[in-house]
Amino acid sequence: MAVKKARIVIVGAGMAGITAANRLHSVSASKNLFEVCVVEGGNRIGGRINTSEFGGDRIEMGATWIHGIEGSPIHKIAQQVHALQSDQPWECMDGNDNKATTIAEGGFVLNPSFVHPITELFNNLMDHAQGKMSTATTKGESGILSVGSFLRQGLAAYWGSSKEEKELKGFGKWSRKLLDEAIFAMHENTQRTFTSVADLMTLDYDAESEYQMFPGEEITIGKGYSSIIESLASVLPPGSVQLGRKVTRIEWQPERREAVNMENGTCSRPVVLHFSDGSILSADHVIVTVSLGVLKASIRDNDSGMSMFHPPLPAFKVEAISRLGFGVVNKLFMQLSPPHGTRDEHSRGFPFLQMVFHSSNSELRQKKIPWWMRRTATLCPIYNNSSVLLSWFAGEEALALESLKDEEIIKGVSDTVSCFLSQSVEFCNGNVNSEKHSHKYKVEFSKVLKSQWGTDPLFLGSYSHVAVGSSGDDFDKMAEPLPKCSSSSSSHPSASPPLQILFAGEATHRTHYSTTHGAYFSGLREANRLIQHYSPC
Repeated sequence: MAVKKARIVIVGAGMAGITAANRLHSVSASKNLFEVCVVEGGNRIGGRINTSEFGGDRIEMGATWIHGIEGSPIHKIAQQVHALQSDQPWECMDGNDNKATTIAEGGFVLNPSFVHPITELFNNLMDHAQGKMSTATTKGESGILSVGSFLRQGLAAYWGSSKEEKELKGFGKWSRKLLDEAIFAMHENTQRTFTSVADLMTLDYDAESEYQMFPGEEITIGKGYSSIIESLASVLPPGSVQLGRKVTRIEWQPERREAVNMENGTCSRPVVLHFSDGSILSADHVIVTVSLGVLKASIRDNDSGMSMFHPPLPAFKVEAISRLGFGVVNKLFMQLSPPHGTRDEHSRGFPFLQMVFHSSNSELRQKKIPWWMRRTATLCPIYNNSSVLLSWFAGEEALALESLKDEEIIKGVSDTVSCFLSQSVEFCNGNVNSEKHSHKYKVEFSKVLKSQWGTDPLFLGSYSHVAVGSSGDDFDKMAEPLPKCSSSSSSHPSASPPLQILFAGEATHRTHYSTTHGAYFSGLREANRLIQHYSPC
């Protein structure tokens, strides 16, 4: 009589889910241990990895960077499948160190020597927060709640040690202090996109130093991030990944084993998945890899009886899901018109523009700049002389972007650019040089493409962070499988079967959350947990 193989169903075909399936298949192929199936609610694999094309260039709608190439499993796979280079131009193919032009609202080009002190201050403060520089305080004893409050304390201390505020001649209504604060805010807005927070005041300070980076340069992938997922999925048997299968309910048995009534009789497998088309599937183990945003929505639905999990998740899991942060970050791509090769003789291509704005409540602000542009730090070609420009948005602005029509976006960005590049003048060492940048810089856009991670029901956001009130412990709680039981109780005849629901995804990794490699590590972790469970002692 054939022994029944354990059936493992993986919910979600993103990096964590495909990595777990790849690992389980590699073991099962030789030992015939498991029946593995990946169910994906969308019409593609990849999850928050989604390579696309725009204006003839290869772009990333989601995950973009390999964050440090030394020790990164993503970089290793990209090398193995020869994905790092491409004949087709791709996003950030020339790295991330193109020389920026920093302009203050009103068209005042800031000399680097003017911007550098604030940039250096901000970077030093972030290095302190991230534990890269020695501090006198012990972790948890800083008395500082958020990264935002720490940064603002640092800026206030900088002002306290500098000269008194003064007007800047020939610089419109900008004072030195206003300009310093606006440059600092520009860097804060970039940091918001790194961490997926609407406001750095909600980003926990003590947890910031737990986040780990790989050493080495940060690069993009020539053949696209999707090539990594496709490589991992290529070894899976045909039919292993089922697209368009949206899970609506997962029934599990936290207390004791019961036979589950199925259409064709009873089934002894302890977990039953219900799908949006009315079909069901039983499993011995389910690896849930959906986003933290989807998990947050599922626990909000507990009271209405529409929760994804039945019975509902235990309190420790619900509390961790509630406390951790999960924000929205979106990318906006814009095609310059005219395209490559037809620029006028005055233009050397669109600059790598850093924008220094007046605050949204300032009387000095230019009224035609829309509010959703004011916390956007940069507007840059995706590589030198590309006709495709990119801006990053976080928080409320990122959500607002999702609902705007293309024409509204084109008008809003065009109006903003005109306030920065039209009749711009250079400020250098207290003097205005109006000759260098005196010509009109007219910019027109032909089309736009934006990501919409916040309203996509399969994601409901972009990536996780440690919110004030949470801690790294919550990532560990996210990773704990269910039911939570001791090894002694699991052998009891009336005990509930172990490892019914396992959790993977970037929001389950304590030190590499918010990254594709964190998702990769989590998929390996849960696959190995099941492999170990079925391995003879």
